[in-house]
Amino acid sequence: MTVERLLDEADRVLVAAGAGLSAAAGYDYTDTRRFAELFPVLHRMGLRARYQLIGLPLPPRLLWGYWSVHVDDIRFGPAPNPMYARLREVIGARDNFVLTSNVDGLFARNGFTDVWSPQGDYGRYQCETPCTRETWDSRPIVEAALAGLDPETGEASAVPTCPRCAGPVFLNVHKGPEYVADHYAPDGQRLREWVNRPGDLLVVEIGAGYSTPTVIRRPVESLVRGLPRARLVRINRDHAEVPADLAERSVSVRADVAEVLGLP
Repeated sequence: MTVERLLDEADRVLVAAGAGLSAAAGYDYTDTRRFAELFPVLHRMGLRARYQLIGLPLPPRLLWGYWSVHVDDIRFGPAPNPMYARLREVIGARDNFVLTSNVDGLFARNGFTDVWSPQGDYGRYQCETPCTRETWDSRPIVEAALAGLDPETGEASAVPTCPRCAGPVFLNVHKGPEYVADHYAPDGQRLREWVNRPGDLLVVEIGAGYSTPTVIRRPVESLVRGLPRARLVRINRDHAEVPADLAERSVSVRADVAEVLGLP
């Protein structure tokens, strides 16, 4: 089997994407150069990459100074991304759906219309308690934090609060039991119905390793096991291996996704 042959034979394509795709597209949480450029105050404090900020306790104004710059850079940039544009070209006119652990909205921003992001989206925020199941557009609080950002201290002039209870808020992403997933539940239900339609299903998994295997990698394997007419293409530079019981219905591609898609 080859990737090209599987694409030709597929009636539908499920793209299952992890952090490796975002990193390949230029949004790499380990990028030290970009970190120094965007966060000079934090860089002077000894921090070197965005992944170091995950769960790091910071004073609230410094925390929101960081998150406002980070989210504005990774979520609200308007320019199309060549990696995602090329992926759309490869899929072509085939019926498709996206399952992604990424919270950067890059699929929707690059023309993919059916997307389930069970881990959330930087484009929304929620109460930390939470006092309500409601979530809100995060662009206004990000823009307000940026408008009052002090370049000398890296601090936002004000910290956003919950519109309901005035308590602390955070982005609507899965970081603990307080996460409110309601906004994304309808997309998950649509995907469950979509995968069970008649026809040959090709799952193209990209950049999903073992950092959160229960979100993309393991569910994809279970899905292919449960659908006799499903096939799997796993593209991963470091972890392209597939389970032995799926070997005859899978293609393992151990390479950078840019190389696979024919990008420089």
